[in-house]
Amino acid sequence: WEKEAAKPYIYDGTYWLPPAASKDAKGPDDLFIWVLGMSTFFFFGILICVVYFVIKYRHRPGHKAEPSPSHNDVLEITWTVIPTIIVVILFVYGWRSYISLTSIPETRPENQIMATAQKWNWSFRYYNGVEDNVLHVPVDQPVKITMTSTDVLHSFFVPVFRVKQDVVPRRFTYVWFWPTKTGVYRLYCTEYCGKDHSLMKTKVVVHPAGKYEQYLSEAYATQMSMSGPALGESVFKKKGCEGCHSLDGSTRLGPSFKGVWGTDVKLGDGSTVKMDETYIRNSILSPQGQSRPGFPPSMPVIPLSDKEIEGVIEFIKAQK
Repeated sequence: WEKEAAKPYIYDGTYWLPPAASKDAKGPDDLFIWVLGMSTFFFFGILICVVYFVIKYRHRPGHKAEPSPSHNDVLEITWTVIPTIIVVILFVYGWRSYISLTSIPETRPENQIMATAQKWNWSFRYYNGVEDNVLHVPVDQPVKITMTSTDVLHSFFVPVFRVKQDVVPRRFTYVWFWPTKTGVYRLYCTEYCGKDHSLMKTKVVVHPAGKYEQYLSEAYATQMSMSGPALGESVFKKKGCEGCHSLDGSTRLGPSFKGVWGTDVKLGDGSTVKMDETYIRNSILSPQGQSRPGFPPSMPVIPLSDKEIEGVIEFIKAQK
């Protein structure tokens, strides 16, 4: 999948619906086409009538305007009944699609994925403990995503699957889909969540039969074998730390990690501490107690194991 993920996203650069890659995409697509067709028909129909009446009943010298009718039962029934029928049809069709998209079927434990959104990053945790910023799913099987946010409101949107669902802090929301085509697709946040909202995007890799399980097994082995700076770099990326902390000295929402190891750090209460193992550990476990002047206290508590914290410490040490 690494080679596939390195390629350009499929179906990029279109102003139309991208080709569907999900079992339940037909309902929303058909409804979209139907509404667009009806809107186009009535738009041009009304436009033609307006132009016709403007020409036919234009003001002319010597022409006396006829009085307008005050009532017409046939006309009033027509413009009431026909729109009502159209609205009812749209409601029934849309309701059927809505029920289908919100009724989550039975899914294998391997296909139940936990998604965590935060500014400006996605993190996906699989049943065996593997975490990744890229969403991996199997083809021709239902997939359930349980979602939450650590900070503000976000929104999970995969255009080729025709699914979109808000991701809310301190709550769980759900979305499901049934991929029908292998490939690498786009996943966006579509709820404005701050200055780097437009950068909150990632990939969905739909694996062929058997390859999804292979990915989980290999990713687990890799994750378990990591240690030191390599593990810290993995945590830095997967937990979304790079959204707030740079490695090049530039200032983002939080301070940069470039060359900070061993320096004196001034805290919000006016005290000064050394940038060492204790400070980094406390900053991860209790970030609000280690706030720095000039930076908003926006860092959430990120649950990390002792091994992961040690990896982050070694990674920060390596940033010269």
